[in-house]
Amino acid sequence: MEETRYIGRRNLVKRLAPLGGSTGRAVYRDGIVRLELTDSTLTVTPPFGVGHEGEYESVVIEPLLAALAADHTVGVLLVRLGGFAAGVFQGEELVASKVGSRFVKGRHKKGGSSANRFRRRREGQERDLVEVAAAEAARVLSPWEGKLDAVALGGDREAVRRVLAARRELDWLKPLALERFFAVPEPRRRVLDELPYQLYAAKFVEEG
Repeated sequence: MEETRYIGRRNLVKRLAPLGGSTGRAVYRDGIVRLELTDSTLTVTPPFGVGHEGEYESVVIEPLLAALAADHTVGVLLVRLGGFAAGVFQGEELVASKVGSRFVKGRHKKGGSSANRFRRRREGQERDLVEVAAAEAARVLSPWEGKLDAVALGGDREAVRRVLAARRELDWLKPLALERFFAVPEPRRRVLDELPYQLYAAKFVEEG
């Protein structure tokens, strides 16, 4: 049986540290660590990779623990149709941020001319949100160009795509985007403040 989860780095270190030196194998390859234990196999993918390659005939855990403990400078852009948040974390400390909201009407289910008016009004509200979010993201994140290790994107995928496409000053963020997309609720300051737990959580797969 296989189970996949994301586990916060502190909880994961507590679980993995006692395994060091035990019977089994450890394989470090392409940013992924595979630990073959006597009764199960654990596959761990730290969010920022592992700068180590090797195969061992015992459970060698130190390079993985070091990768989990390492802090990074990470840009964040969270967008949903209704709000946005842009920020920069150094380790788990939020050192720059801007959170904002714009009202966007919900879907209109009826037809006719009133539906068309509603649709045009909603589209205008969406454009306003995208423009404001893109401008604030550029203001907050542009000073960090060349200084970020990675960028975390989250919220609604289409809304994030539209914001990134709205300004050329944001093009540099795309190659730095983490593989994981953070499906957070409507971006608020509280959501931004709580993001580091997920930001540093590693993908954890247990088989057996």
